[in-house]
Amino acid sequence: MTTYAVGDLQGCYRTLQKLLKRIEFDPANDTLWLVGDLVNRGPRSLDVLRWARDLGDRIVAVLGNHDLHLLARAEGLVEKRKGDTLDDVLKAKDRDDLLAWLRGLPFVHRENGFLLVHAGLHPAWSVETIDRLARDAEARMRSEGSAFLAKIAGRLKDGEATEPSLSRDLVETLRAVATFTRIRTCHDDGTPCTGFSGPPREAPPGCRPWFQVPGRRTASETVVFGHWSALGLHVEARLLALDTGCVWGNDLSAVRLSDRMVFQQSFVD
Repeated sequence: MTTYAVGDLQGCYRTLQKLLKRIEFDPANDTLWLVGDLVNRGPRSLDVLRWARDLGDRIVAVLGNHDLHLLARAEGLVEKRKGDTLDDVLKAKDRDDLLAWLRGLPFVHRENGFLLVHAGLHPAWSVETIDRLARDAEARMRSEGSAFLAKIAGRLKDGEATEPSLSRDLVETLRAVATFTRIRTCHDDGTPCTGFSGPPREAPPGCRPWFQVPGRRTASETVVFGHWSALGLHVEARLLALDTGCVWGNDLSAVRLSDRMVFQQSFVD
């Protein structure tokens, strides 16, 4: 069995299918790890969701910020944004089934020394802390539904809770969700540098990529993530960054986890 990790899809279904042919993906034996942001801004979010749902346990996927945006829009918690391409999902006859599947995805997947997350991790978190925070957020997604989505969508801004009445535990969970799905750069104490999405060399003073903070506690794990298209493909011994901006007309990237072999497919509309 072979496991491949694939970068942000964002509705780029045709490009994905060409990439799967390139890697000779066999759904009977192989597994795909998806770094989140399955939907939005690309042309075929509905096709991507149906494909992923139908592959069952051959898919391991985590939630990204665009996936959360879709869930929040479906609940009427946020307005349509400029550039959204989610109407086909929201109007689909099987939307409820698709959204239920999406809502059940984890924020972090950990297996055999690999950590799969959409955006990144707080440098001070141990794997035990990450597991605890992710499992709490996932339990709230299941048990609190739209109420928890509302807190994510409306009461959290750039990693900081804006509602003073929230409990300490809930604030911690909301900050974790923001980190899992949105972080790119941070200060050395892990405080996120908000509003920056450019390449690392242009980061504001005092900010560095979250994975370059000295003493990061997950340095012994191999972290697989996406979200940061301006970073692009970044492969190290313990780091696989896979968002190469397919939705912007660039390549879709995959890495075979066993040997770090990279496969890429240029964008197809």
